Amino acid sequence: MSKKLYRVSFINQGKVYEIFARKVYASDLYGFVTVEQLRFGERSGLVVDPSEEKLRDEFEGVARFHVPMHAVIRVDEVQQAGVAKIHDLGDKVTPLPGALYPPKKGGPES
Repeated sequence: MSKKLYRVSFINQGKVYEIFARKVYASDLYGFVTVEQLRFGERSGLVVDPSEEKLRDEFEGVARFHVPMHAVIRVDEVQQAGVAKIHDLGDKVTPLPGALYPPKKGGPES
């Protein structure tokens, strides 16, 4: 039986990140999704994708990271890892404004 593999797309600093990971789950940190066991393509090929290399360098040494739930675009279970990449947000994706936190009791809204 093969292990599950996920493609996670999320917004980070105005760009869409697409990465592959073995584990994706709701974090203990309120409002976050935890991503761990990242998978990248093989480095042995002659053709190197600069976007994937940038992601590999950015996440080098990272055991797990947490993405704000409102920044996640989608999570897909896939059969095999593709090329991890970063691309522009484009016109078809609109990020939600601000964080999604419950209102404080006794605040100005009360």
